[in-house]
Amino acid sequence: MKLEERIGELLKSKNLSLSTAESCTGGSIAALVTSVPGSSEYFNGGIVAYSNEVKMSLLHVSAETLEKYGAVSRETVIEMVKGAMKALKTDCAVATSGIAGPGGGTAEKPVGTVWIAAAYKNEIVTFRQEGDDGRGGNVQKAIQNALMMLCECLK
Repeated sequence: MKLEERIGELLKSKNLSLSTAESCTGGSIAALVTSVPGSSEYFNGGIVAYSNEVKMSLLHVSAETLEKYGAVSRETVIEMVKGAMKALKTDCAVATSGIAGPGGGTAEKPVGTVWIAAAYKNEIVTFRQEGDDGRGGNVQKAIQNALMMLCECLK
């Protein structure tokens, strides 16, 4: 069984709802979740927040957080995941923000760095993904990591 199908089963069995807040994954997590028949029973929606302005206006990420830690940070994805649950009125959410590449990396945050958060009500887990597998590989790895983290939260 695919991860997105397993998540759907877990959400349905617990009568929970899901939303996404995606930056570097560009809506791919939402697309995968909604590829499962019946996903409308548990998926409320997703916000693709590529710019900091959208992170602030729709997900309520604070300007201070972005200034102090940057868009690609643990602090930012925590605020993104909370913002998604609030804006889309869900019990669970996943959020991603990273440097997919090929450019944009720094010594501190090289290409391939992605911060991921998964939330189930008040429980939030985060993960820093590292390693450059090329733009497509970095995004695919982030999608799978986000779904695995959500699955673990729901068990």
